[in-house]
Amino acid sequence: MSDCLFCDIIAGTIPATFVHQDDTIVAIRDINPQAPTHLLVIPREHIGSVADLTPGQDPIWGRMLHVAQKLAEDAGIHETGYRLVNNHGRQGGQTVDHLHMHLLGGRQMTWPPG
Repeated sequence: MSDCLFCDIIAGTIPATFVHQDDTIVAIRDINPQAPTHLLVIPREHIGSVADLTPGQDPIWGRMLHVAQKLAEDAGIHETGYRLVNNHGRQGGQTVDHLHMHLLGGRQMTWPPG
């Protein structure tokens, strides 16, 4: 998709700091971190949002969760706690129309989140 920021990052036309890459998922450091650990877990396949997932894409969503678990462990935040966030739509806080999950940790999270 030519007008998608994350597709361009995945294609290598926009630089990013990758912390994970496999055939299905990439993870990058957020350029505006909201916590000491703030990573974005992104499927390589362009999917607009969580609302666009089909039952056939369940393995992608599951893989995203497992990658986030591993990244939390690698970052040393798996025992103290972390937050996984998925935003949908403008009022939900989605700013890039490509499915992604935020992994945040390394500080006390508050509720409500905002």
